[in-house]
Amino acid sequence: MARNKYPEETVNQILTVSLNLFIQKGYEQTSIQDIINELGGLTKGAVYHHFKSKEEILQAVTEHLFKGVDEMLSGVRDDNGLTGLEKLRKISQVSLDNPAHDEMASAAPNLLRNPKLLAAQIENIIEKAVPLYIQPIIEQGMRDGSIRTDYPRELSEALMILTNIWLNPMVIPASPEAVLRKLRFFNEILKGLGLELFEEQMFQRYEKLLRMSASKVSIEN
Repeated sequence: MARNKYPEETVNQILTVSLNLFIQKGYEQTSIQDIINELGGLTKGAVYHHFKSKEEILQAVTEHLFKGVDEMLSGVRDDNGLTGLEKLRKISQVSLDNPAHDEMASAAPNLLRNPKLLAAQIENIIEKAVPLYIQPIIEQGMRDGSIRTDYPRELSEALMILTNIWLNPMVIPASPEAVLRKLRFFNEILKGLGLELFEEQMFQRYEKLLRMSASKVSIEN
């Protein structure tokens, strides 16, 4: 009865437990029964009342983890008072300030061992983030002169893949110092392309996230 009276609480509980298990055990190694066992009294029927499958739970977990980001990013994209480059910088800042980054950094999952989570992230980049947010901003920057490129789609994909995969120690393990070197190297490449994206405060934010993740790994080991 409680789950019917407070369905949102039940869904949030299922998603929180599922995310923790996906991170700790991996998606493939986590069963519906594992999720039920961690739910403190909820039945299999309660879970299947809200989700038809584990795949559906994963999709909801991904959406839940980054809830609110779409609204924030579209607000920046649609801000008529900013140039394309200013929007791109602001979107980078908004993304870094997303609480989901702190949550993931604290959990410090190895995404290479969680291919479903990694695939969901890549799918979101290619099918949503690039065409809806990044490419339109770069194309605006081309029109207003703040961004110089003849390859808006390719630059958009490169930005997102490199920042979310190559620079992500949850995908390619590296020390905070090593990732910061990669980030500064990436910034030099972007400068050569006429795109000066990262400001010093963004390096500091990256360093905070990196050290949070490294500290979690050190404690677990």
